[in-house]
Formats: sequence, C-alpha cells, structure tokens
Amino acid sequence: MKKVVTEAVTKLPDTQNQTDVREIPIDKVGVKNLKYPFAVRDKDNELQHTIATVSMTVDLPKEFKGTHMSRFVEILQCESREIHVDSIDTLLVEMQKRLNSNSSHIEIEFPYFKMKKAPVTGKPSLIDYSVKFHAVRSGKKKDFVLTVKVPVTTLCPCSKNISKYGAHNQRGEVTISVRFRNTVWIEEIINVAESSASCELFSLLKREDERYVTERAYENPVFVEDLVRNVVLKLKKMKNIIWYSVEAENFESIHNHNAYAHIESHKNFMNGLDSDHIIRRY
Repeated sequence: MKKVVTEAVTKLPDTQNQTDVREIPIDKVGVKNLKYPFAVRDKDNELQHTIATVSMTVDLPKEFKGTHMSRFVEILQCESREIHVDSIDTLLVEMQKRLNSNSSHIEIEFPYFKMKKAPVTGKPSLIDYSVKFHAVRSGKKKDFVLTVKVPVTTLCPCSKNISKYGAHNQRGEVTISVRFRNTVWIEEIINVAESSASCELFSLLKREDERYVTERAYENPVFVEDLVRNVVLKLKKMKNIIWYSVEAENFESIHNHNAYAHIESHKNFMNGLDSDHIIRRY
C-alpha cells in the first residue's frame, strides 16, 4: 500500500514549474498573514516571547508560471518552532536557494510589551507597542529596517493659546522606521517617541497619576509638526542610525479628520546598499 501511494505522488505534475509564455517577471510573490511564535531580545529582561504575523516573498523570474507556496512554510518550520532575530538572514538565504530567486523579503510584525510605572504612584503595568522587522536579501546584498509604532498624547498649542481655560488634546501615534549600523534597542525608539510628545501613555493610572499626566500634557503642547521634528532631532543624536522615516498622526478630538506629518532622511540608502548591512543582534 505504501509503495502505491509513493508512486502516485511522484507522478503528480509540477504545475508551478511549467513555462510561462507571457514573459512578465513578478517582483514579489509568497505568503502573508502567517502567525508564528517569535523571540526578540528585551533590553530589561533579555528575551521576550511573542506571536508574530509573518510575510515571506521572493521575486519570480518570467519563465516560471508560479512559485511553490508550501516551501515558505517549510522553511519557517525548520526554525525549531520559534523564529529568532539571529535566524532571519538564514531564512532569507534559504528562500533564495529553494525558490530559485534573486531577492527575498521577510516581514515580521509583533506586539512588544514593556513594563511601565505610573509617574506618581509607581504602580507597574504592561503596555504594548507594535513592532515590525523588514529584512531583505538582493543577491548578496542585505537590508534591515526596524519600525516601531508608539501611542502618545498630544495637546494643541493653538487651542491653549486662544482659550481662556483648557485646551483640546487627543491620542496620537508615532511611527518610526530606522536603519542602523549597530544594535538599536526597541526601548530606545519608544523613549524617543514618548519624550517628543506632550505626554506618554500608561495602562494604569491612579488619581494622582491622572492629574500629573493631564498637567504634563498642558505644560507641553505640540502640533503634529512639532512632534515629528522633536523625534528627528533626537534620532540625529543617535550615531548608530543611518536612515530614518518619522510619521505622526493625531486622532483629533474636535475635528472630523486626523492631523498628519512625515519626515524622511534624504540619504538615498537603497542605491548604495551595503552588502553587510543586516542586524545580527536583537
């Protein structure tokens, strides 16, 4: 019985490897939205285990009809049932090899948790941040981008200046993407964003803490434009960072729209991609 099954499998046609006559190469093809265990280095606790949403893609030469989707999952499954940052480049190389591709991409997005103490009472609580690693191999050239999304509080300077009392404030979100030479901790990027806003957020606040954050925001009004500029000034002081993209979006409390600003460093990094540039420590 086993022999019959084996013979039947070996005779199945490989449709993906058939020749495509349209002669149109595909830039990216693969799998998205795959959930998988992930371990990332934590500055305070050495290692943090979380669940990542993974996307894996490769380029497809014009002569092939399709790629082998199952191989992406097989490659991922080889990592002892948990991905580590140190294994990302190994995954990229394996994708190039097994899928006959010149370029390979992997995006790993996950919630990252940080313990924070309330500003007055010191009550501890966890708060989550959205983090993404985007790693690329093009031939032997490598690239790595770290993106961190940080929720913050902003208070409107205009509202404060024109009002007899009070000022409207709202929650905002800062998205920081960076390329860097040596290790940059996720916590460092979080601190840059939070210290650039009117006030940071906390999961647990008692009355004394709530008064503090309310007054803190009132004393530090920032437009969305101020927020991105403040972040960029701090990033420029971090010598390891060689490229940045900073976005801020305020979820306005008195307008039927959001306020938005974006600054990106002008260095055209991708044209001079360093063949050794990929992060090996996290």
